[in-house]
Amino acid sequence: MTADGQGDAAASQRVFLFLQGPSSPLFMEIARRLETAGHRCIRINLNPGDWIFWRRRGAYNYRGGFAGWRSYVRRRIEADKVTDVILLGEERPYHQVAIEEARRRAASISVVEMGYLRPDWVTLERDGMSSNSHFPVDPLYIVQAAASLAEPDWTRRFSHSFLAEATYDLLYNLPSAFLWFLYPGYRRHALYHPLVEYAGWLRRLPSSGRRARESEATIERLIAAETRFFVYPLQLQTDYQLRAHSPFHRQQDAIRQVMQSFALHAALDRHLVIKLHPLDNGLVDWKGYIHGIGAKLALSSRIHFIDGGNLEKLISASQGMVTVNSTAALSALQAERPVKVLGAAIYDIQGLTDQKPLDLFWDNPATPSVDIRSAFLKLLAASIQVRGNFYSRVGARAAADEIAERLLSQSVNLPAAFIDPPPRQRPTKINIP
Repeated sequence: MTADGQGDAAASQRVFLFLQGPSSPLFMEIARRLETAGHRCIRINLNPGDWIFWRRRGAYNYRGGFAGWRSYVRRRIEADKVTDVILLGEERPYHQVAIEEARRRAASISVVEMGYLRPDWVTLERDGMSSNSHFPVDPLYIVQAAASLAEPDWTRRFSHSFLAEATYDLLYNLPSAFLWFLYPGYRRHALYHPLVEYAGWLRRLPSSGRRARESEATIERLIAAETRFFVYPLQLQTDYQLRAHSPFHRQQDAIRQVMQSFALHAALDRHLVIKLHPLDNGLVDWKGYIHGIGAKLALSSRIHFIDGGNLEKLISASQGMVTVNSTAALSALQAERPVKVLGAAIYDIQGLTDQKPLDLFWDNPATPSVDIRSAFLKLLAASIQVRGNFYSRVGARAAADEIAERLLSQSVNLPAAFIDPPPRQRPTKINIP
């Protein structure tokens, strides 16, 4: 140690490695705050979009193939003495490898994602989400851990426009599509090329108003007729919650299982409303697929496919929700509606969601416990949620402030929301006939 204490400062300095994050200024804002506190931040860019969203010092550009990624990231972690890794999407192939190598050096892993308590929150968890989450599952433990916590402030503080979100998405993906030769070895984790996705969205855009009106009319008609129905919100085919944390190889398998179970076990006066994800790219004809299965199962009069409409109104009028692991289930739980989960989800907890097999859910769905729901939401908000968002300047800055503070104080998942080993199991993939 030197006389002026510089040795102590060097020993206490942490090195934060940022990998791929949201198409947002959030990661740059977090890094700015960490560096102001005296720590070092570095970034590995894998494609032109990464470079655009890290317009600051400390960047390394990896242009090689995936086969060489492990040795490269290992050398980077060792050479820079990385203590912390921050990323979005721990299931992305590049991130899985980086996490393995970071753990060899006992580096902490922090995962940032869109908030469970949308639209005004951002998620910050240690190690990962869903199957990888360390958030507790024991309802008694959750109730006790939340006993001294205040009710979250549900007042919305931040907002962003669809235009801002779309602009950031274009700013990330278009350079990666057209300037791919700058990072020739990069392998995308998405199922579709971004230009193909954009073409799908553009094709859907002109009819969006008509689809929304038709969906609202369907919802109003079901409510007016006092129809007893369940809600099944579809997820994005590209969603890693579906791809990595569910028993299904693809969303078509989940749809078939739900509809087959409904046909065999739901009372004849029950209906099923299947709602398309609002950001679906239109590359799969979900309406045609669902109606095809419905015809084979003699369900055509009891299945309603909607592409738009007010989800909150739909949930409030429903008998409950079945989902793979969509965050839409949190809206159902807050509305005191029964929820059946088919994959791994942080909210799939005894007393909160229905734990019976799907076949038994339709005729006797279990309503969530008010006490467990309240405790779950309080502990969730206090431990792994921060206020803010990705796509507005004020929201990103607010989220960055709290994320940096939690990283610096090493309080991610605190208070009392880190159970080791992770208490959820990764579902085994199954084949649906």
